[in-house]
Order: sequence, then C-alpha cells, then structure tokens
Amino acid sequence: MNTAELSSVCKQVRRDIINMIANAGSGHPGGSLSMVELMTSVFYNHMRIDPQNPKDPNRDRFVLSKGHAAPCYYAVLAELGFISRDELANFRQLHSILQGHPDCKKVPGVDASTGSLGQGCSIAVGMALGAKQLGKDTKVYTILGDGECQEGQIWEAFMAANHYKLDNLTIIIDNNGLQIDGSNDEVMSLGDLPAKLRAFGFDFYEIDGNDLDDIEKALSAPVVSGKPRCILAHTVKGKGVSFMENQAGWHGKAPNEEQRAQALRELEG
Repeated sequence: MNTAELSSVCKQVRRDIINMIANAGSGHPGGSLSMVELMTSVFYNHMRIDPQNPKDPNRDRFVLSKGHAAPCYYAVLAELGFISRDELANFRQLHSILQGHPDCKKVPGVDASTGSLGQGCSIAVGMALGAKQLGKDTKVYTILGDGECQEGQIWEAFMAANHYKLDNLTIIIDNNGLQIDGSNDEVMSLGDLPAKLRAFGFDFYEIDGNDLDDIEKALSAPVVSGKPRCILAHTVKGKGVSFMENQAGWHGKAPNEEQRAQALRELEG
C-alpha cells in the first residue's frame, strides 16, 4: 500500500483504539496510539500472511512484546480481516477472545501470548532461530516498548540475535520516552540507546516512528547477511489525540465519554 492508503488505515486504527478502550473502561491508549504507523506498515507491506489461513506454517511471524498495546494489534487484525470488526466491541469483556493482552490460543493472527514485559524479544529470537534451523525463509518481526528495554532479558535476547546471525529478525523499539510511572529517564535511564544498539552489532536504523515514509525506508532496506535488523523508532505517546500526547498519565487510563468524543473528532480531522 502507498503512504496515502496506509495513512487512511492508521486513522481508522486510532479510532478503533479509542472506542475499544472507552467501551471497556480500561486499557492502554498511550502506547497503543504511538505504534500505529509501525504496526500498520509491518502488517500491510512486509509480512507474508493470509487472514483466511492464519495458521499457515509458511507465514511470517509477529510478536507484540509490549503486550499491553493489544488494542492497536486487534484493530490492525480487524482491518485485515483476521477477526470480525464486531469483536472489537467485546475488548476486555468477560469470555471475549480480545483480552487486555494478546492470547495466541484465542485470536487468529496472534503468534505469541505476551504481556509480561521483557519476554517478547526472546520469543521472537526463538522463532527466527527455529526458522533458520528448519531452512525456512520465515521473517520475524517484534515491537518492543522503550521502557521495556530496562529489563535485562531484552539485552540477553539482543546478544543471542547477533550471536546466531538472525538476519530474518527485525526488532522495532517504540521509543515514545514515557512509561507508566513517568519518563524513562526518571524511572531508569537507558543512556545512549543508539550507541548501545550499534554496539550489539545490529543492522541499525533510527527513524521517526510516526512517519510512514521513514518506516518504509527502514523496513524495505536490503537485508545485511548475518545481521538482525533493529529499528529505533522515535514516536509520540498518545499520538493523534492532543490531550493524550506526551502524557504519561494516559499510559493505562480509559477516556470518559466527553474525552472519547473529543478524541474521535480530532482523529477524524
């Protein structure tokens, strides 16, 4: 899809995120809104997937390591036809397949159950290594939160990805600078993140993660043999909704009806 078409999908995904969380009265809008362009680009333009055959053994794989951003995941899957759009109204409801964090046993298109932060990158590394050992051309993508990178297991996964030369793996860091308790620097500074990522030996890209053209350039770059790709994507938490943007307080809070209406008006505009 071209930029204009992807932009239209992103607008609908953002509206779905707001409606899902407002309907449920709980959820995580900030980090869901920040990664919309990243997830839309990956799923629409770069993954080999089939909504009619979601368990195709030859499909590419995706791991949402920051599992609390499930509303964005579900909205993209609904747009692609993996799940019914009607199902979005059941988000976080009792017995719904759309739980607060993604469940691969219940949701078509979800390849890994996530939610415990720090673990998703290791899952993606395992998938990529398994594909290599089986001689398959499977590509694996994962989106991490920047606050999640405070977890030591993330760095162990980075080390393994490079040790095993997983050039079929793309790691994307949604770097919106905020987490539930405040800024990353206040909670646990990550220091010079670009320098650290380069030191791990990645095929490294630093981009504007809310700019579709920037994202496409990084995702479309030729594979460097033997090097996993890492994209540090600078994003805006709460992107698209003025009163949520760059506000840590909107990490895990649902909008009321007045706020929902305002958010939807802004997103339509």
